[in-house]
Amino acid sequence: MKKALKNIPIYIFLIIVLFITLLPIVYTVFASFKTNAEILTTPETLFPRNPTFDNYITAWNSDSFRVGRMLWNSTYYTIFCVIINLLTSSTAGYVFARGEFPGKGILFAVFSSLMFVSLGSITIYPQFEILGKIGLSNSLWGLIVLKFFSIGIVNIYLVRSYVRTLPTALEESAYIDGCSFIKAFFSIIFPLLKPIMATIGILSFQASWNDYLMPTLFTLTRPDQRTLIVGVAALKSSSEAASSWNLMLAGSTIALIPVLFAYAVANKYFVKGLSAGAVKG
Repeated sequence: MKKALKNIPIYIFLIIVLFITLLPIVYTVFASFKTNAEILTTPETLFPRNPTFDNYITAWNSDSFRVGRMLWNSTYYTIFCVIINLLTSSTAGYVFARGEFPGKGILFAVFSSLMFVSLGSITIYPQFEILGKIGLSNSLWGLIVLKFFSIGIVNIYLVRSYVRTLPTALEESAYIDGCSFIKAFFSIIFPLLKPIMATIGILSFQASWNDYLMPTLFTLTRPDQRTLIVGVAALKSSSEAASSWNLMLAGSTIALIPVLFAYAVANKYFVKGLSAGAVKG
């Protein structure tokens, strides 16, 4: 009882933080069922007077907003980014954990130093120039190509630390059976990386789905390739913003669903993989 009483201030503080964190999300979801007139006249109310699904129907079928098209763009862009991140992070992390080649330590130190170097927007113009040479500077596919050459050093660290906790006898047995270095990884080690892959997958999914700056720049002249996040922000900045808050809130709610669903599905592996990859090794 004494211990519980001592923890009451902590619980109160956590409840306050939870309320502050969830209030914008809850307000967005409930407001998406309001009419635009109700949003503008009584923005302080949380619950809608007369809930309606017309906002979602209008947003989905609108010729100017085109939520369906933007949702598809966000989906394939995010899926490709997640697959690329999983592939590059797992292979690079495994090579740095088990591989033996000259200069491995120096190369890993160079990659690690990238965590402390931020070039900001300086690299955007060179990227545009390079992708322009192959005709991909104004499309989401150009961003997907860039993902192949990006280095997620934090993800590599997570995989490397996790692999180093696994016994080397697993690969040694595979080598005796005739497996190569690559085959041993994909046949033996990769299936054991499920927790850490779930962690990287969720982090990559969240980052790619909510990515705003780069998709905005790469789709300025291609509105048909905008992602959902970019489309909602563009509508907010347009002349239609005053009459489209209901559509923006409906679009924002739709954008929330995939991230929450992905986390709910992989939550168990996410926590396990994050703790294992960050602490062990």
